[in-house]
Amino acid sequence: MELTPRKRQILKVVTERYIDSAEPVSSKFLAQAMGGNISSATIRNELAELTELGYLEQPHTSAGRVPSPQGYRLYVNELMEQKALTDQEAAEINAALGGKMRELDSVIAQAGQVVSSIVSYPAYAAAVGKSAVTIQRYDLLPVDENSFIAVVMTTDSRVKSQLLHSSIPVTPDELPALANLLNSHFTGIASEEMGRKLMSLAGQLGAELFMPLSLAIEYAGDVADRVARNQVYTTGQAQLLRQPEFQDLAKANGLMGLLTDQKDNLPVLDENTSMQILIGPENVNEALRDASVVVASYDIGGNMRGLIGVVGPTRMDYAAVAARLSYFAESLTKMFGQNNQLPPKEDDIS
Repeated sequence: MELTPRKRQILKVVTERYIDSAEPVSSKFLAQAMGGNISSATIRNELAELTELGYLEQPHTSAGRVPSPQGYRLYVNELMEQKALTDQEAAEINAALGGKMRELDSVIAQAGQVVSSIVSYPAYAAAVGKSAVTIQRYDLLPVDENSFIAVVMTTDSRVKSQLLHSSIPVTPDELPALANLLNSHFTGIASEEMGRKLMSLAGQLGAELFMPLSLAIEYAGDVADRVARNQVYTTGQAQLLRQPEFQDLAKANGLMGLLTDQKDNLPVLDENTSMQILIGPENVNEALRDASVVVASYDIGGNMRGLIGVVGPTRMDYAAVAARLSYFAESLTKMFGQNNQLPPKEDDIS
């Protein structure tokens, strides 16, 4: 059913007032907010119809109305006005991202911290491969006769290293040949394929080569698997307890557990989606049924994209959160890009 302009205006006023106050909105407030041109009786009738249609809810018989998940969805899709980023907010984001580039994981983790501090809600961040992550290059560095350092670079440009200990002595002269073998046969393939290929070569290798080779391959496969699991960084969980909806610890417990111990289950975006707002029951995870998530993506390069998400009550200020995430994601894309420049602040950012 198509809502009349007056019903749409009432739903918009109710939603924005509830976002600000966290209190059910009365017909008396609506009459004042709409300029006193509509009688209280007419407003009560409109509220009753919006409730019957599923756009509003009445927490208690004598209370005012609050938006339902269906009401929030209509508000986000059709009624919400774009919000402009303030100069102070843009400056804070630019300052946070203006330093020297650090290791990818550190940048991703810091991104979540900055967003959480700006929006005052918990945030999460992750890097996601657009395709399977494999090993792109190996280097082996000598330490002593029973130890060497394995350095691997993944196809998403992450560099990891670890000291490995061999029960069979490994001379520095043997390491270049081993590295060449690794780069010739064990790049661009999944960790399972690495194991099969190692077994196929076992008969051609002596024990002095097989042992250090198997150690390097085991480490490389572990790196590829860990990167593929898309490590998620969460921050600002305490911000949740400042919201009236979650001051009841029993109600907040499930959501806090998700943000702390089950963060791999937080929503991610489809590859071709730049931003998504998930409201209440639209979230698959049961812990998010009374919460909303706004998540945006940015381009890291190297066949990788980053995700930055905000978790809050269904009463969150969607327009403000979306504006901040949009600017932040664009800033990160520019930072990872070759020109390494932050985007200009625009008057309207959705």
